Amino acid sequence: MKRNYLLLLFILTCLSVLSGNLTAGVSLMGKIGISFFYKQFSFFQSWWQSALVCFGLMLVIGLILYFIDRALSGIKRKMVLILFFLIFLAGLYFTFRDFRTDLTHRWLGERFHVGIYLYWIGFCIMSLFFALTDKKKAPIHIDA
Repeated sequence: MKRNYLLLLFILTCLSVLSGNLTAGVSLMGKIGISFFYKQFSFFQSWWQSALVCFGLMLVIGLILYFIDRALSGIKRKMVLILFFLIFLAGLYFTFRDFRTDLTHRWLGERFHVGIYLYWIGFCIMSLFFALTDKKKAPIHIDA
């Protein structure tokens, strides 16, 4: 399958905007907690700031995966990229578990939770994108 970086960028942009919109829908209790105790997370109260943070994180992870993809080849490349997918899947699971067991995180609300889950889903999409698509091969030149 041929790589389409523009499609990946479009999907990540959409996920970031949706995630930013959802995380900005933090519950009233969550807004109070952020305002008084966790001021460093105040960007979660603005949809565009949250979307920029999400998109920035996705770009950083995407660049890391891109350089891993370029540095490795063959089965080793696929194994490392699938390992990253499994790590991101574990991150999604542990985030879900934390949101269900930690009282203060439960107070943030379901919209906020889904917005954070989209971060992990974006990371999973990127790792699968690199693992399941072929690297662009350099053309072979035959000099006579």
